[in-house]
Amino acid sequence: MNEKVKGTFLTLIAGLAWGLSGVSGQFIMARGVTVEMVTVLRLVISGVLLVALAIYQNPQQLKRLCSDKKAVIRLFLFSIFGLVLNQTAYLTAIYHTNAGTAKVLQYLCPILVLAYVCIQQRQKPTAVEVFAILLALAGTFLIATHGQVNQLAMTPKGLFWGLFSAVTYALYIILPIPLIKQYGSLTVIGISMLLGSIEVSLFFQPWRQVVPFNGEIFWGLVGIVGVGTVFAYTAFLKGVSMVGQVTGSLLASIEPIASVFFAVLLVHEIFYPIDFVGMILILLAVLFVSVKDMVLARKNRNIPRVKE
Repeated sequence: MNEKVKGTFLTLIAGLAWGLSGVSGQFIMARGVTVEMVTVLRLVISGVLLVALAIYQNPQQLKRLCSDKKAVIRLFLFSIFGLVLNQTAYLTAIYHTNAGTAKVLQYLCPILVLAYVCIQQRQKPTAVEVFAILLALAGTFLIATHGQVNQLAMTPKGLFWGLFSAVTYALYIILPIPLIKQYGSLTVIGISMLLGSIEVSLFFQPWRQVVPFNGEIFWGLVGIVGVGTVFAYTAFLKGVSMVGQVTGSLLASIEPIASVFFAVLLVHEIFYPIDFVGMILILLAVLFVSVKDMVLARKNRNIPRVKE
């Protein structure tokens, strides 16, 4: 199989697996497992597996990271403000809405990152970026209100946590960039997950909660941890290494579509036509920004280097 084709296949499979993850979380929360408990279980199990994989692939990176005090402090801050907040906000959004809606709202993240970059670099957004922002706002409006200005189509809590998950997802993307460049993504994310599980446990004290463990809960955890986190993350990294970061991110945009599909198929969630219109507008906004980044990346790559 051609490497590009294999990379495309792996990246798409990762997006589908991430889509299944949110629905698996909705499935087990509907059966009595709290948001806090799902967060802890996901972080600790995924963290152990990812760190084990990182040690297997490159044990020296882990040693260098643990001996770098500044990096450990940054890792601790990322685990709180990026990882834990994002996991908690996303799962809470699912609890108050559904996996499909929560995932689409979280996909407003690239628009927030775009705004952050424009402010940081003191640059005005381009016409394409302004159009993408307007599309995202229109899509959010339709999902939240179904076009009725005087009422919400979802609970205020659901809308708040969905939008907040987009903010925390932006932090999740921005904060660890220097660490990942230096120590690798598997090591950074794995250790952050373990730290996050400790932080969530100390704050929420989930050991005081009774987990109604049975076969359904087990398979739900397999979906959210095994398939939707460990497998999805490793498949995505492998796929991106073959097709490139920009193309990989664009292919992974199948994730919210997969979330909606699995929500309808597995937990029988109901969506209205206007919901799909809003979702399409948000995905188009992300698509415009992603394609623009892809074009710029290719142009920059084709610029000949100046001889030193």
